[in-house]
Amino acid sequence: MNTFNYVAESERLVVRPLKEEDYKNWLNEFNNRLPSQHRHDKGKIDMSECTEEWFTNLVKKHQELALTDTAHVFGVFRKDNGTHLGMVDFSTLARDDFQWARIGYTIHNQHWRKGYGKEAVREALNIAFKDLKFHRIEAHINVDNTPSMNLAESVGMKFECKRKGFIFEFGEWTDNLVYYINAK
Repeated sequence: MNTFNYVAESERLVVRPLKEEDYKNWLNEFNNRLPSQHRHDKGKIDMSECTEEWFTNLVKKHQELALTDTAHVFGVFRKDNGTHLGMVDFSTLARDDFQWARIGYTIHNQHWRKGYGKEAVREALNIAFKDLKFHRIEAHINVDNTPSMNLAESVGMKFECKRKGFIFEFGEWTDNLVYYINAK
């Protein structure tokens, strides 16, 4: 499945796969991140290993993941000036009779509270349902990540359940809330 050309646009944003020429913009926005705003925000990240060659390999890895339908990774960019705002990705959980994926999303913290997350996820969901042909998308959210819950709900995702000891992170097995949305 070739997702290299899948693009969705809103009034303010373009959601598309990363390209090699995005490197400087991508790196600049990572370098301009603010200190961590809460437990689930990495804040400033050491980007010293992220050379142009490293980024080229990242783009190629994203393409390989898309070709094998393992994951589909999309950059989020402002339409007016091309600023890299963050990422949205879909990991294929099952195909066949399920057509099921998990969504992940992040917006650089210096761009928070401007509606970019909601807008980006909404456009990415259009790609997931129309182009990638998923039927069900789930978000697995930490029980204390209220901003992520609010974002999921704002794009029409519904709370389904709490999965106990679901993901190993922060040195322990943590519970996650499952939000979902099905294709219409």
